[in-house]
Amino acid sequence: MLVKRTNIENRLRRQRDLDLKGDDILRQVERVFEEDRFRESAIINKLSGKDLSVANNFKFDLLESNRIFHIDQIRETCIRYRLRFLDTKYFKGKYPQAAVAEIKYLENVHETALDGFKIIAPSKMFVLEKSDDPLLFAPMGNDYYYLVHKWGNDLHPLRRWLMWPYKSFENLIFAVFLVSMVATFLIPDGLFAKEQSFSQDVMVFFFMFKSIAAVVIYYGFAAGKNFNPAIWNNKFDKT
Repeated sequence: MLVKRTNIENRLRRQRDLDLKGDDILRQVERVFEEDRFRESAIINKLSGKDLSVANNFKFDLLESNRIFHIDQIRETCIRYRLRFLDTKYFKGKYPQAAVAEIKYLENVHETALDGFKIIAPSKMFVLEKSDDPLLFAPMGNDYYYLVHKWGNDLHPLRRWLMWPYKSFENLIFAVFLVSMVATFLIPDGLFAKEQSFSQDVMVFFFMFKSIAAVVIYYGFAAGKNFNPAIWNNKFDKT
């Protein structure tokens, strides 16, 4: 007489049926998903809500050291690349599911509810919906922040140098000086006189410098621009 082989799947189903009735299983699963949806909704509300300047209770043995940053490091990076470090309630972009999942994972592992989120992103992402390299942080206390998730597109490789003139007034003047020099050299000899002397070159340079500086100053005031150190954590400046 042949003995019928044991189907483990059926055994598992039978054991589950002994523990729970069919309707109870559906209700239990529904409750789990409902709780998960409620939790995701709570996370989104926290990301959109007011910063409470909390220090989250992380388990330090479970933290990744390469994801811990001090406020000084964040400030320097934001100034260098003309980025903002603001409460998530000012962020106009959309949060990917992966970011919410990472928050839930960290909350499960560290057995705590994370709050007080901040985000690093270009200024425009706090005005418009864009996707240029946002970084989501949770505060740890003592001016330390833990990188929760990064998404979007990487910054342009030349952004650091393109934003260099905005780092300080001295940088801006030097940039205007260099552009004026280039513009002066681009003017062909003999445009103002048959034999252009050095003094005339100097006069052309000063004309170029004043013209470019006037455009830069007008644009700066008209657009409400400010230098990087003044805007990296300022929620009021437009850009």
